[in-house]
Amino acid sequence: MKIHQSPRLKNQAKLVHAFSLRDGGVSLAPFNSLNLAFHVGDDEKAVLQNHDILASHLNYKRETLVHMKQIHSNLVHIVDAKDNFSNPPTCDALITDKIDIPLMVMVADCSPLLFYDDKKRVIAVAHAGREGAFRNIVKNVVKSFVDDFNSDVRDIFVTIGASIGVCCYEVGIKTKAEELGLSFAIEQRGDAIFLDVGKILKSQLLASGIKEENIEISKECSCCKKREYFSYRASKITGRFAGVIMMR
Repeated sequence: MKIHQSPRLKNQAKLVHAFSLRDGGVSLAPFNSLNLAFHVGDDEKAVLQNHDILASHLNYKRETLVHMKQIHSNLVHIVDAKDNFSNPPTCDALITDKIDIPLMVMVADCSPLLFYDDKKRVIAVAHAGREGAFRNIVKNVVKSFVDDFNSDVRDIFVTIGASIGVCCYEVGIKTKAEELGLSFAIEQRGDAIFLDVGKILKSQLLASGIKEENIEISKECSCCKKREYFSYRASKITGRFAGVIMMR
């Protein structure tokens, strides 16, 4: 199976991370093949096998993985003893300083964010689609690093995996973005309105104090590259790929 990794995080000792692609699993079309989501209509046994494949590739135990029931919110959950693969919390971001606890965010056009503070040794994941960006979920994640784990924002690194790009993300209306002061992320082509979620997320990370050199954003569009990634905009009925991060 193929994965994508951040060049910077790849060199971090005792840190495991990856962004999965859609190939390398056992699910049948239209979820072919490494679908990691249970809620999309795929066969549960295939999804479990896909998780086992990814866990084996990244060398973690599947039951220790914490994923989320994602609801397009700005809720951040601090991982506790109740959280595991079979008991995912309802939220759109996870954060922990525990070792050997992999965190996962699943997407199919939304932005998967991985966070790491190498000084305090804290990790987080976040799911940010349009609503997550409008609700500034990244601000809440950074606030949790600082308030709950005593992080210095200058030590936090953020990598954002593939997501739908402004090339493909037609949203129809711009009122909400304009009301929130996000006009800088709008592109108008004739009568069509397109939104650049990555640009919003970067501006929010910078406003939260993250250093620009500590922000890495994939240039790959999940919709353009629907053969490599799952894309809800391209296919509607489809699977989910993921970002995973864990400390050892």
